[in-house]
Amino acid sequence: MAYVARLKGEYKERIVAALKEEFGYKNVMQVPKLEKIVVSRGIGAAVADKKLIDHAVDEMTMITGQKAVPTMSKKDVASFKLRKGMPIGAKVTLRGERMYEFLDRLVTTALPRVRDFQGIKATGFDGRGNYNLGVTEQIIFPEINIDKINRINGMDITFVTSAQTDREAKSLLTELGLPFKKN
Repeated sequence: MAYVARLKGEYKERIVAALKEEFGYKNVMQVPKLEKIVVSRGIGAAVADKKLIDHAVDEMTMITGQKAVPTMSKKDVASFKLRKGMPIGAKVTLRGERMYEFLDRLVTTALPRVRDFQGIKATGFDGRGNYNLGVTEQIIFPEINIDKINRINGMDITFVTSAQTDREAKSLLTELGLPFKKN
């Protein structure tokens, strides 16, 4: 029997039925699903120090379990001493099993390690069923050794769903285990 991520199995067994009942979908294919998770980080100081990009790529590779790629600037900005094509960040796009594994680790181990954590804000939806979450420190992930980091950076985590509305997407992400703040 092939390996199936815990959250993927739970999605197929329990969450599809719960969302189908909540929103009155007639077909299983109408139920929204998590399509991908994009983890990205911008490093503004990389204009002066190129090694920061390598450190960011290595850290994001450790955190996500998939090789990160550097992102390049799209245009020249003279006031920032930035040229087109210079590396200024790093990103990873997760799909399939790795996506569910990362989400599981984020919900069960990383988010509870945030200081004074009461839940994530429900204001990060974009109107089309996608959710953005900002993390201020990369040290909340257990894969990062605090002695080996050279600077504390945050990162953006974007959850792309097939939901049509923010309400559907919030229900999906809540069922998947994201701890939203109570109003």
